Amino acid sequence: MNAKIKLIKTDITKLHVNAIVNAANSSLRGGGGVDGAIHRAAGRQLLNECKTLNGCATGDAKITAAYKLPANYVIHAVGPVWHGGKYGEADKLRSAYRRSLEIAVENNLKTIAFPNISTGVYGFPKKQAAEIAITTVSDFLSENEQIEQVIFAVFDDENLQIYNELLRS
Repeated sequence: MNAKIKLIKTDITKLHVNAIVNAANSSLRGGGGVDGAIHRAAGRQLLNECKTLNGCATGDAKITAAYKLPANYVIHAVGPVWHGGKYGEADKLRSAYRRSLEIAVENNLKTIAFPNISTGVYGFPKKQAAEIAITTVSDFLSENEQIEQVIFAVFDDENLQIYNELLRS
């Protein structure tokens, strides 16, 4: 495992990092799961700033302030809805992780935490999504020295076990 990668079972809204990544929908207006939790914890100002961003395409990401969160920024990454894997879902998920990391570098951020993007209501298979997340982050870190730590912040035991197995191998 890359020494810069850390796995924690936690509530991502409690992390003191430069940026947390939000598993956002394309409207950036909040929703369920991680997205809703981040919007609730950050306060109304987050929604107000998101309204000025004109949404975000699937596979892309945008950055905002974090307001009432302990992090400094929120990077809103839009992952794909799973439709059986025949519609470029893997590439779009890979792109969402990569764009989040690129935005972190562009903003001189050193620490970033990711949730499990697209694995909730979007239905992306958890193990496949974890493989994409770990591979994309590892590849990016091998090319970019600036980021000092990437945290995979998982919320449940199932994802904790999946990530643990993949990170060990």
